[in-house]
Amino acid sequence: MKEQKNIKPSRTFMFEEMPVPQAVLNLTIPTVISSLVMVIYNLSDTYFVGLLNNPVQTAAVTLVAPVMLGFNAVNNLFGVGCSSMMSRALGSKRFAFAQSISAFGFYCTLAAALLFSFLCLTFREPLLTLLGADAATRAATDGYLQWTVICGAAPAILNVVFAYMVRSEGASLHASIGTMSGCLLNILLDPFFILPWGLNMGAAGAGLATFLSNCVALTYFLVLMYVRRRTTCVCLSPRRFQLKKDIILGVCSVGIPSSIQNLLNVTGMTLLNNLAAGYGASAVAAIGIAQKINMVPIQMAVGFSQGCMPIISYNYSSTNYKRMKASIDFAYHALIPVMVGVTVFYFVFSGSLIRLFINNDQIIQYGTWFLRGMCLVLPFLRTDFLAVGVFQALGNGRIPLVFAILRKLVLEIPALLILNALFPMYGLAYAQFFSELVLSAAAMVMLRRLYKRLGVR
Repeated sequence: MKEQKNIKPSRTFMFEEMPVPQAVLNLTIPTVISSLVMVIYNLSDTYFVGLLNNPVQTAAVTLVAPVMLGFNAVNNLFGVGCSSMMSRALGSKRFAFAQSISAFGFYCTLAAALLFSFLCLTFREPLLTLLGADAATRAATDGYLQWTVICGAAPAILNVVFAYMVRSEGASLHASIGTMSGCLLNILLDPFFILPWGLNMGAAGAGLATFLSNCVALTYFLVLMYVRRRTTCVCLSPRRFQLKKDIILGVCSVGIPSSIQNLLNVTGMTLLNNLAAGYGASAVAAIGIAQKINMVPIQMAVGFSQGCMPIISYNYSSTNYKRMKASIDFAYHALIPVMVGVTVFYFVFSGSLIRLFINNDQIIQYGTWFLRGMCLVLPFLRTDFLAVGVFQALGNGRIPLVFAILRKLVLEIPALLILNALFPMYGLAYAQFFSELVLSAAAMVMLRRLYKRLGVR
């Protein structure tokens, strides 16, 4: 096929010949930047809503966060599942097969996103109760939910899955431009929709800005796919959509464990918000602000683990295990000084950082404590995230699933309940630190076992 011949030369040099540090950085830096921009755009919702100095409006953004995190269940099912399989198909030079995988991922993602919106609309009232919305926060939470989830699930989810698939063939820059375009527009629209001098919609305005921005980003990806339709493995043609057993099993073997991992994250966040809600809207708002500040370095770790997945998948599939290990080692060591430095910075300046988002003494007091506890996890989670990304890249979904169960059901959720009982409210900030301390040690053991099995040192 003509497109197969065009695809090969531009995609294999980075994976096979480029120096490992350069190749990893070429893949990870755009991914990290786009991840950081996404965090900043999430922070912008909290920041501009916080300017209203209304804990109820800020709490609404926090309470809907678990549902938006639930998007990742679909993102990872088809985004991680398809991108891992596509990179391995490219490594074995099966370019037409990679196109069929992407078509399967696109149409299944679209159907799942529409179903997600429909279910949230149908069960809207019980969902608000489950999220922890009470009489004071219900109206604001419902307004934010309306735009970000009920109307906005499809464009938000499709954007992320497109980015995964585009990145799978080494085009990290295009993936980042697509995600960043929506994020930057959201930051520009937020103040106009939220603040009194604009439409004065509060949290609902933040949701509307997010919805419109995701629609613009989706348009970018659709135009990109059309322009590059003859030179890319990402294919949207209905003729390429196939319900073949090997595609379904290949995508699901990695995607389902990754999806379950994110559903467990939603469970953990929902429990955290409900426990915090028992201490009032100020506690919920403080936890939400602290979480979003802490998401900046967390997304850096996520960006590194996701960014290097294509080169790991490719070289594993082509049996170049030495280059695969070198890529993993470089990504691991590059993050150490960054995570340690951010932890120290957050611990020292936590109060000032919280104050940037809201001028409320009680929320600042709570948020300072929460951020100091949450940031302690950063030097450890990079190991956990990288190990999960490695096994997803190899097509092994079982180990990430075990890690997800350990992280939430065995370690973090019990820790939330125990620490909250021992140290009411303040203990909530340390549950994730406890779980990641254990998981980072387990991740090192699993990576060493992998290297031993493949015969690389």
